[in-house]
Amino acid sequence: MIKGIDVSDYQGTGFSTSGLDFVIVKATEGRSYINPKQAAQAKRARDAGCVVGFYHFLWPGNIEAQAEYFVAKCASAEGDLLFVDWENTSSGTRASGAEKDAFIRAVQRLRGKTHRVGLYCNRDFWLNHDSSSFAGDGLWIADYNGNPGHPGIKAPWVFHQYTSKPVDTNLGNFASRAALRTWAAGTGSSTEDDMPQYVNLGLDKPFTLRPGQDWDAIEFTKEWNDEAGDHANDGSVFVRGAARFAGQVSLVLSGVPVGTQFQVRQTEVDSAGKHVADHPIAELIGSEGGTFGIVPVVGRLAKGRQMRIRIKAFQDTPVTVTSAVLTALVWKEG
Repeated sequence: MIKGIDVSDYQGTGFSTSGLDFVIVKATEGRSYINPKQAAQAKRARDAGCVVGFYHFLWPGNIEAQAEYFVAKCASAEGDLLFVDWENTSSGTRASGAEKDAFIRAVQRLRGKTHRVGLYCNRDFWLNHDSSSFAGDGLWIADYNGNPGHPGIKAPWVFHQYTSKPVDTNLGNFASRAALRTWAAGTGSSTEDDMPQYVNLGLDKPFTLRPGQDWDAIEFTKEWNDEAGDHANDGSVFVRGAARFAGQVSLVLSGVPVGTQFQVRQTEVDSAGKHVADHPIAELIGSEGGTFGIVPVVGRLAKGRQMRIRIKAFQDTPVTVTSAVLTALVWKEG
């Protein structure tokens, strides 16, 4: 895992970047506040080679206007991370879960081609106030449980904020800074003129891989969003050609022995479901307390081709896929 911090105007511009791989900066709040130090704070992080992100503190109401305010006033560059901060406001109010979802989707419409867009919230909000499990491209979870890198949730996550002393400090669920940078940049090109369609799929319950089982396609049994209309009920196909797509699949596994490989790949099939081609393998490594990983899904499909996600384990005991959440933007062609 990698380490980073998040800052607001209170931290100033002289914070230390020693040992950091990413810095996430408060940009805006509501429809009237702009962090006057955000540009200088982002520059300090960039000068240190860190991946940079920005967040907006969400208030209830006027969601579309808040999204437009955020993207207009944020000092972001292409490929920076964008998050919504969903928590209680200074007046004791909070945006609803539906408003949180609407804000993320609005920012994705406005900046989804050039930025990852995700959700920040604490464990209480995620477990007790959220009802959709929608976090856009990734969940940044705050849980001060004394166990960095192991927040007390079952959902996939990209960042874990585990302490606020001496500054808000986070672990990123990535193997390296380079891996985070690659993920952050893994969206559609800013030169594309067409509007993408959003796909968000998952599981309604865990499933188990038997020992020795060969490559097995993930059957997505939960559908939060399928604007492209390519996913059949409980099916494994998430996009059909002709199309371009970019996104990720976030996995939570149990039963993978520490140090053991778990492999993930994209596989193309034809319209009848017959195997056509395999894409490069991504590897996850078993870790204590469960295995977590985020695998980019990016590609282009010809007409008549379909894409699945397949997985393979290498141990002599069963492996349970506790969660598999796919988020992707799809650009239809032809």
